[in-house]
Amino acid sequence: MTPAVLFAATLLLALLLWAEKYDSTTWKLGSKPLISALFILAASLQAWPHPSLAHWVLAGLIFSWIGDVCLIFSSRKLFLAGLVAFLLGHVCYAAGFYAHGVFNSWMVAGWVVLLVAGVLVFRWLQPHLGSMTGPVIGYIVVISVMVGGALAVYAHAQWPQNPRCMMLTGAILFYLSDIMVARDQFVVSAFVNRLVGLPLYYAAQFLFAFAIGRL
Repeated sequence: MTPAVLFAATLLLALLLWAEKYDSTTWKLGSKPLISALFILAASLQAWPHPSLAHWVLAGLIFSWIGDVCLIFSSRKLFLAGLVAFLLGHVCYAAGFYAHGVFNSWMVAGWVVLLVAGVLVFRWLQPHLGSMTGPVIGYIVVISVMVGGALAVYAHAQWPQNPRCMMLTGAILFYLSDIMVARDQFVVSAFVNRLVGLPLYYAAQFLFAFAIGRL
């Protein structure tokens, strides 16, 4: 099923990017919920050698699907609702990652990098945030915690290396995709933000979905 799921996702992503370019809400509704449902399907089809972690990741994917639907519409209230949905998704990812990860000294360096990155991203966005300053700070903290959790999973040397790399790569791509969302929402709204951000986002989600079957 993996090639079929990825093929369908690629076609739907191309359609979604076309819809984003021409700002067609109808085609966004016809493509985005479907492609996001595919990463939930991909996760559901995995063997789940570690069911507890898989359940947390699946919950994160479901919250992400809700966030994706909210972000289809040009509404500040729905954007905030989507932000909350993605925040809850990151909480689920982080809960699963930290419950199954390993902590060692080199992770301190990773956390320093995340702290510096978070401060830089916030300082870049701060002049444009206004009343959204609090929610955005909270989101930066939570997604940084999530990436830190992926580092803990990567440190679990007893698990196969490829899926650990998939988890960490997915977390980093998710972080980068959210930077593009923030740029589009707060700095400058342009198609290039979606052109770059959406492939990064879906790559991240599918990496999570497939990694839980290979750990």
